[in-house]
Formats: sequence, structure tokens, C-alpha cells
Amino acid sequence: MKIFSKLNRFSDFGLLLLRLGIAIIFIKHGLFKWQMWGMQPSDQLPGSMLMIFKILSVAEPLAGLSMIAGFLTPLAAIGMSVLMLGVINMKINVMHVGFIAGQTTGWEFDFICLCVALCILFTGPGKISLEKMISKE
Repeated sequence: MKIFSKLNRFSDFGLLLLRLGIAIIFIKHGLFKWQMWGMQPSDQLPGSMLMIFKILSVAEPLAGLSMIAGFLTPLAAIGMSVLMLGVINMKINVMHVGFIAGQTTGWEFDFICLCVALCILFTGPGKISLEKMISKE
């Protein structure tokens, strides 16, 4: 399988694709939460949960932009991982949703987002990143 071993030279491009993919998800989800800034606490959405959504409406797009640029990626990856762990915990223990749920969304998507964030945390952003350009490694 000599042909597949040559694909390793594109690993930095693969890391860029991972960063861009997770960045788009976090930016889009964060921007969606901006509507929370015009809402007031209610029985369905307590003040503490509303505050969390407001914080996430800023943090998620910032983490996404960090991933696109390849700058401060360990910090962004840790933040994304913690958030995904919280979402998975909520779906399992509060919503009682399975990994793949029949009529609703399970936590399989959240799990793959966690895996991507951890992959970027452990491997770094790759050579196609602002971090590598600045550090001149």
C-alpha cells in the first residue's frame, strides 16, 4: 500500500480541514445564540441558562475564528472539548437521550465534535496556521 503512505505529506492540509470544519459548526451555533440577547428569563429558560447561552454566543464564534486562523488553538480546543462534554452529559443524564436516538438527535454529533477538538488539541494546528507562521518552527 505504498500509494497510501504518500498521503501523509498532506497531513497539515488534513488538520486545516478539521479546523475549518469544526470552526464552521461553532461559529454557526454561536451566531444562532445571539437571539438570546433580546430575551428575558422565563419558566422555560431560567436566568442562569440564559446567561450561559449569552456567554456561548460570544465564546463559540471566537473559538471558531481561532480555529480558522490557527491561533490559540489549544485554548479553543480545550473550550470546545469542555463544552461538548457538558452537552453530552446533559443529553445523557438530563434528557436521557441515547447515542443514536430514533425521533430526536442523539449525542453522536456532539461526540464527533469532541473527538475533532481533542484531535486538534493533541496534534496541534498543523503547519498551515498562524501559530506556525509566528513561531517559525
